[in-house]
Amino acid sequence: NREKTGRKPGGQPGHKGHCRKRQEPTQPVILLPPPEEVLEDCAFKKTARTIIKQMVSIRMVLNVMEYHADVYYNSHTGERAHAAFPDGVIDDVNYDGSIRAFLFLLNNDCCTSIDKSRAFLSDLTGGKLNISKGMISRLNREFALKTEPERRSAYADMLLSPVMHTDCTNARENGKSCQVYVCATPDGKALYFAREKKGHEGVKGTVTEDYQGILVHDHDITFYNYGADHQECLAHVLRYLKASMENEPDRTWNKKMHALVQEMVHFRNGCRQPHGPDPEIVSGFEKRYREILETARKEYEDIPANDYYKDGYNLFLRMEKYMHNHLLFLHDIRVPATNNEAERLLRNYKRKQAQAVTFRSFESIDYLCQCMSMLVLMRLEDPANIYDRVSRIFG
Repeated sequence: NREKTGRKPGGQPGHKGHCRKRQEPTQPVILLPPPEEVLEDCAFKKTARTIIKQMVSIRMVLNVMEYHADVYYNSHTGERAHAAFPDGVIDDVNYDGSIRAFLFLLNNDCCTSIDKSRAFLSDLTGGKLNISKGMISRLNREFALKTEPERRSAYADMLLSPVMHTDCTNARENGKSCQVYVCATPDGKALYFAREKKGHEGVKGTVTEDYQGILVHDHDITFYNYGADHQECLAHVLRYLKASMENEPDRTWNKKMHALVQEMVHFRNGCRQPHGPDPEIVSGFEKRYREILETARKEYEDIPANDYYKDGYNLFLRMEKYMHNHLLFLHDIRVPATNNEAERLLRNYKRKQAQAVTFRSFESIDYLCQCMSMLVLMRLEDPANIYDRVSRIFG
């Protein structure tokens, strides 16, 4: 719903800039010698000021640990024995959690293909590491199975949240459509769910099915069968009103309602806990809301909606029938006005879907959703050490 400003991306005049952060030196500090003209001219005196600048670089180091175990033979029993190898050292060549985590995050979090992920690692190591596609494709299943307890715990915690966002988007499996649902709470927890169908079959098994709080969602009637109360996403409503303004320029109700919704959202964003919105101001908003709906009724009675565009009329009927669910955010300070949180989380899946185009199996989407859920939960706990934690999980 944001209008283009025409400004270039990056720093803006009048705003404080974000400078590059200095890093802790990893090597001894290099003191640059003074210029020759300074040494030769005794008029120059050393001051208390020192100019400090850094050059930051990274490098990939291939770390290989090779274990040798001498084999001993018992001449009496014919038994052969050798020292036990450390945990994880099973095959002739083994890859530890650091390599698995690198490929896993590159493929899932950065949304690169399996081929590009393995090629990038090969390039970084000078062609020494050429990981098989089969190993990379199995990482999602391994990670999902190892992190199931954490996701179960998050599921239980989300049921206790007073407010929860939910939404779904289309997915592709071998050219067929399926669905990806997301459930998210205001404290940052989120879980993704892969489902073969939409509607009640899709909701089954998600947090939404057992949830008893306030649900924030778009106008999907299915969600009205769950939760104790509902808030419709006003970002969607603003888009629909804008479409009505473009397709029905002669009507006034859509312009008035668009301005009112923006005003209400702006007012609500200015309210801070624990003090909720002023009841008198809220009553004023509700009165104006009803007046605009009455204007819409008269306009559509005078000039009915044409057969080519009925979305504006349908929006009016919906905003009238579900008035409580459009204005709940004004009465409860805990309830957000939009479902942007769920929309933002689903964009993570959409980026991966755009890269993959279609998945070969439904299980691939299911494991991906479980992995994406865990990455959201991990970033919530410790956003600075995702790679290290994923490495430890892979072992």
